[in-house]
Amino acid sequence: MSQEKHHHHGLFHHHKEEEPVAVVYTENVSGVDDNTGLGYETTDTVGYVGERPHHDYEKDRKEHKHKEHLGEMGAVAAGAFALYEKHEAKKDPDHKHRHKIEEEIAGAVAVGAGGYTFHEHHEKKEVKEEEEERGEGKKHHHLF
Repeated sequence: MSQEKHHHHGLFHHHKEEEPVAVVYTENVSGVDDNTGLGYETTDTVGYVGERPHHDYEKDRKEHKHKEHLGEMGAVAAGAFALYEKHEAKKDPDHKHRHKIEEEIAGAVAVGAGGYTFHEHHEKKEVKEEEEERGEGKKHHHLF
């Protein structure tokens, strides 16, 4: 595979003197795939040199909480629709097969929404733990 590499350094300058300057090292790679003969070009972020810029943990926590609640609502709505279709399958014997399929699909969507809710809950916890590790979180005083 033939490749050309171009190196770029992007700088994030902060106007406050007490905040460090973070440097992101990126690498542009372009070339031709030997198997397909098609050209490609990608940019890879290699890493930070120095400290990372300030992170807004409160914003992240609120975002994950909001997404968690959306997932909960989706799971409830899909579960309710699955129950409705189960009822319709009993009530409408002419279209029983169709209602059973829709019930199964709604059930699968409810399970997926529950998984998404679980994921966002753990993302929210990770943000909280990361904030506490960096010393920016609320201080808890353990009395016992």
